[in-house]
Amino acid sequence: MVVHELISPARTTIYPVRTCVGCRERAAKSELLRVVAGTDAEGRPVLVPDPAQTAPGRGAHLHPVIACFDLAVRRKAFPRALRVQGALDSEAVGEHLRESTARTNRP
Repeated sequence: MVVHELISPARTTIYPVRTCVGCRERAAKSELLRVVAGTDAEGRPVLVPDPAQTAPGRGAHLHPVIACFDLAVRRKAFPRALRVQGALDSEAVGEHLRESTARTNRP
């Protein structure tokens, strides 16, 4: 007969983890920028930043740095992650990242 002892696991903080579509590294959801697919005035699909993480629909996450964004664009990871046919205009997210980088680098 096998006797199993109940061992309580050490307390660890549990938080949501997501994978960056650029560098493919896992990070806490709060450290990543969520982006969603939207449409522009002409009805074309565009990539929209969602810093509040409240926009409806499927989202993709990436580190809020230009390097991860460029890597994701080069890999064409956004249409695949968001399950969108064709190309997405990602200029809005690039501009958002450049603005946030400029804001944090101010003295």
